[in-house]
Amino acid sequence: MAAARRLSLRHVGLTAENPSVGTLLVQGEGGDARIVGRGVTAITGRPHSERVALEDAGAAARGATAYVTLEPCAHHGRTGPCADALAAAGVARVVIGAADPDPRVDGRGIAILRKAGIVVRELFEAGGSGRPFEGFLSRLRRGRPHVTLKMAVSADGAVGRPGPERVGISGAVANRQVHLMRAGMDAIMVGVGTALADDPMLTCRLPGLEARSPIRIVVDPQLRLPLGSRLVRTAVDVPTLIATTRAADAAAVPYRRAGCGLVPLEGYDADDLRALLRFMPSVGVQSLMVEGGPALANAFLWAGLVDRIVLVRSAAVVGDLGIAAPEGVLAPRGFRLGRRERFGADVWTEWERDDACSPES
Repeated sequence: MAAARRLSLRHVGLTAENPSVGTLLVQGEGGDARIVGRGVTAITGRPHSERVALEDAGAAARGATAYVTLEPCAHHGRTGPCADALAAAGVARVVIGAADPDPRVDGRGIAILRKAGIVVRELFEAGGSGRPFEGFLSRLRRGRPHVTLKMAVSADGAVGRPGPERVGISGAVANRQVHLMRAGMDAIMVGVGTALADDPMLTCRLPGLEARSPIRIVVDPQLRLPLGSRLVRTAVDVPTLIATTRAADAAAVPYRRAGCGLVPLEGYDADDLRALLRFMPSVGVQSLMVEGGPALANAFLWAGLVDRIVLVRSAAVVGDLGIAAPEGVLAPRGFRLGRRERFGADVWTEWERDDACSPES
């Protein structure tokens, strides 16, 4: 299952509203086991991974064990259910990494397999096989994207310094990891304060992954983002949305002409942010990275809308004028410690929300 999960990572962020699922077909057991078919959900979301793996295996699929990271579908779309395809191919056993909450599936795929005489094993609590499609699960269960809050913090607890001079906190190795994370996200969000201070691009700048840059979103209630900013000037190349209370004003017209999308935003409180997130799936956003600004970070934390915190702790010291990091990032409550790595001189720590798989309260 771990190998199927790694396979599914190839197309994360490239399968539209469908989840990026991995499937491995295996013949034999123990030391004699061999993979006879591999499949990952195709770019744009079709065909599904099970059908790709079955085509790869051909006749060798008969009697095999299928390791699938998500419950096989049970509904008719452009093709029939993948559960039926596995049964028709003569697969003897299916091991499933996560349940599919889609009401068209939700246990029906498993029922089809068992009715066909296939042995089914469920590993729903094991090893995080749902992470490659956590945005898909969040959209169905909560009606909003999965939210990752990322923040780089200095050794003295600062996220930056006031004024036009940009302060580099994290190092080159950790920065490359951030760009890799961007490549797997549907969208990246910053507050207007960060956009004004840093004039960022918010793109993925890893060689070969430039085309994987996510949708850029600026939370800008009063429409203060300069028309000459890099985000506005490059909006025709990289999709850019501005969430603002002034979406219907005449002041919004030049932004639209520049290629920006304007999203109505009532304000900055918890209900406003929830409404903004509920809008996101309609523009193809199932996974969201909140990367900029202590004010925006605090707003998301207070609203209970953060599913993962990524803290990059640096050895750099900002000094007395440093802008303090939110306490909710430095000492997360309601989160459990997850991945911890060292990238160069920086310590990368991930915190997972305790109820990350439950519906929104």
